[in-house]
Amino acid sequence: MSVKISPSLLAADFMGLKDELKKLKECKTDMLHFDIMDGVFVPNISFANPILKQVKANTDIPLDVHLMIDRPHRYIKEFAKSADYLGFHYEAGSDVAETLKEIRDCGCKACLTIKPCTKAEEIFPFLPLCDMVLVMSVEPGFGGQSFMPDSLDKVRALRKEIDSKGYNTLIEIDGGINGETAPLAIEAGVDVLVAGSYLFGDKMAERIEYLRSL
Repeated sequence: MSVKISPSLLAADFMGLKDELKKLKECKTDMLHFDIMDGVFVPNISFANPILKQVKANTDIPLDVHLMIDRPHRYIKEFAKSADYLGFHYEAGSDVAETLKEIRDCGCKACLTIKPCTKAEEIFPFLPLCDMVLVMSVEPGFGGQSFMPDSLDKVRALRKEIDSKGYNTLIEIDGGINGETAPLAIEAGVDVLVAGSYLFGDKMAERIEYLRSL
């Protein structure tokens, strides 16, 4: 199975978002990564649900929604109306198992995310409830950060656990993914690459094709 590509809309040109969505469709991207930040769980504020709804109305590319918000269980039902994959942070103050179950009950695929400070082993008990896990390879909250190589050890640990138990759980990585770091992530066992600033621009099609070929 080839790696899946999830371009991060945080790096898109929002003055021409319809054009960006059209380009991504032409590039046959697998999903779109949509970061929701509240300025509480992370020190930044990004998109809110009204923008997510507009994106949903203007593309049929699956939406990979990443909640970087405090106590995300309060908003699952609302975001689930637009998301295909809906993820939240292990560290965000919600009952993890109950929130994963609620996401699935709403008809979405459930994703659990860990920050750089969290060990992969901490989320092993929740893997049977996860359709995908997201390893942050930068501190969540801002785009354009440098890749943290230690994140690859977490990917390897998750890959070993998922494969040994026979789970159908994808591993996604987000942060500092580019032409140099993507091969390292894939070698470690990643299934889905999130990339932002590396993809958006004149070389979008060429770079998506390169990542998919790895």
